[in-house]
Amino acid sequence: MPRATSAPRRHKRKKKLLKAAKGYFGGRKNLLRTTKDAVTRGWEHAYEDRRKKKRNFRSLWIARINAAVREHDITYSRFICGLKHAGVEMDRKAMADLAVRSPEGFAALVEEAKKGLTVEAG
Repeated sequence: MPRATSAPRRHKRKKKLLKAAKGYFGGRKNLLRTTKDAVTRGWEHAYEDRRKKKRNFRSLWIARINAAVREHDITYSRFICGLKHAGVEMDRKAMADLAVRSPEGFAALVEEAKKGLTVEAG
């Protein structure tokens, strides 16, 4: 019976890692131990940053909305509170887009929020 080795599997694993390290600098692209560390760390960062991207976009939308509502003499938190009391269900992504692309439409939204604040106070 012929002797079975792990060479084909080992070569496949090695090839996969070296392919993933394409474009890396120095030994990180062609020394297996270094490559393994670099690629693994890269995958970890990629995984985490896919989650961070969602946080970053949300904070960008909030900053845009805040800048737009301050032009109408109201703060972001009061604006959001007013919308909730007025029963307006609109996500921050859409509100930020509205603030950038259609200022007059956003002004109408701010008026709704102000009405919602007066209802809450009364």
